[in-house]
Amino acid sequence: MAHVGGNVILARRKFVLDRGGEALWERVLRHLPEEDAKLLRRTLLVTATFPLALNLGLDQAIAKELHPGDPTRAFLEMGRASAEVNLRGPQRAFVREGDPHALLSLSETIYAYYYGEGRRAYRKTSDTSATLTTHGAPRSTPGDCLTVVGWHQRAIELCGGRNPQVRETQCRSRGQMVCEYECSWE
Repeated sequence: MAHVGGNVILARRKFVLDRGGEALWERVLRHLPEEDAKLLRRTLLVTATFPLALNLGLDQAIAKELHPGDPTRAFLEMGRASAEVNLRGPQRAFVREGDPHALLSLSETIYAYYYGEGRRAYRKTSDTSATLTTHGAPRSTPGDCLTVVGWHQRAIELCGGRNPQVRETQCRSRGQMVCEYECSWE
């Protein structure tokens, strides 16, 4: 079964709590099957793993509650918030001020902190751009891929890149073999 790391779920919970506290978290959980909501009411640990399907459902529930008319915004914000929490916290060793390539070159290692299946490859395309390609991952949703876009936008900023642009050019959710992200910055 495909799964995600506890850091993903904890970042989503913090994202919701920062925007509306426990009351908003409970509203989000009401969108989920009772078994999933019950699991998310327990103590959540960064070392735990959770089914990918639970994470995808949670992301959809958050988008419905926070930005029902603009889910794209919700997914991008969730990704950015996840990068903020993790790269300023337990994964801060990946951040090299003034060098987004240093972080992006560790994409395969970083990917493993978030997902249990697949891998992500890095290719430098210029001094201020790179391509990231996800291979062998379970089929996901366009929303999940948008969280990846938001995560990399914020990660590049945290490394000193200005005006980051991250564009998904291929996507497994659209039937392609890989998810591919073109990243650039000033």
